[in-house]
Amino acid sequence: MSPGTTPGTLHTIGMGPGDPELLTVKALRLIGSAPVVAFFAKRGRVGHARSIAGGRLHPRAIEERFEYPFTTELPVQDPRYPAQMGVFYEQCASRIAAHLDDGRDVALLCEGDPFFYGSSMYLFDRLCPDYPHHVVPGVTGMSGCWTAAALPIAHGDDVLCVMPGTLDEDRLAARLEACDAAVIMKVGRNLPKIRRALARAGLSDRAVYVERGTQAGQVLSPVADTEGRDAPYFSMVLVPGRQRPR
Repeated sequence: MSPGTTPGTLHTIGMGPGDPELLTVKALRLIGSAPVVAFFAKRGRVGHARSIAGGRLHPRAIEERFEYPFTTELPVQDPRYPAQMGVFYEQCASRIAAHLDDGRDVALLCEGDPFFYGSSMYLFDRLCPDYPHHVVPGVTGMSGCWTAAALPIAHGDDVLCVMPGTLDEDRLAARLEACDAAVIMKVGRNLPKIRRALARAGLSDRAVYVERGTQAGQVLSPVADTEGRDAPYFSMVLVPGRQRPR
């Protein structure tokens, strides 16, 4: 950083589940004024958070696109996964730091809420000790999905469990048996395993599959009707609680 230069501020912005009208007023203001806008994207894709932002960026904004080295090509249990992703996040943080050092604010876009399974939190961890920072919460994907499905998820003293579909079948079944309501994220290729775990826990009849909740092409279906279906990245399984008197 040049002497006398005031560092820029990192604004980590929750973009919500997909519907641009679910963006907060604060998110819209910061996206529209930020001199630099950064976002993650899968190889060959625009990036979900960037798609939600659409044409709301400042006309002269610099765009920093962070392309994942891989997404589902390596299992998270593979030791190469954390090693290579760690290098990727370090590189992304360095690119943002260069702008902050030059006094430019950066809006880092994150689908859903930044601190809920968001990739942006890994850059926040690396940058927040050294730079001014501000986080704008966003509507979570699960909130968007259960609202789209008109499915009240929990009430009273229900215990809600949120779990990744990447867990092995035994752990999924055990956690499902121990809670009143559940959200299963990271469905994708794990859908057959999730169906088996739900059956073991006796929850198949209550479970609802939501694909692209709040987005174009939204799909709502009982999990029992998903046999043979290929689930995309933006899909979830919901098990509502609310089974006791109220």
